[in-house]
Amino acid sequence: MSKADLRAINAVSEGKLPGLVGLVITNGDPAQVEGYMDVREDLLAPNGFLHAASIMALLDSLCGYGAMANLPEGAISFTTVELKSNFMGTARDGRVRGEAKPVHLGRTTQVWDATARRESDGKVLALFRCTQMVLYAR
Repeated sequence: MSKADLRAINAVSEGKLPGLVGLVITNGDPAQVEGYMDVREDLLAPNGFLHAASIMALLDSLCGYGAMANLPEGAISFTTVELKSNFMGTARDGRVRGEAKPVHLGRTTQVWDATARRESDGKVLALFRCTQMVLYAR
């Protein structure tokens, strides 16, 4: 994927939730979408740790970009219908990297798995799975 393609993908995030959390897509391959966000004060919970919703925004967004890249012929979009996450760690600073891979790419649904890791030591912070419903024009 070219740098121009990555710039175009990242531009779509501007002014939307992925842009607000600072998501940067580094690999837009339909078979594995990767990106990161830097931990900032405004992404922390009041206890000083990275808010779980910040990690969910990162991982759900990566899965969403993957879903768009894998829409079947005739589909116009998708929407998340289910998601689940397990948290094994957190961060107070630094960078969190995520990757998302398809598990099922069907005509009406897609299932994606994603993982968030601290960049500094590779520790898994969260495992995530979501189901996307594929949308068609009426």
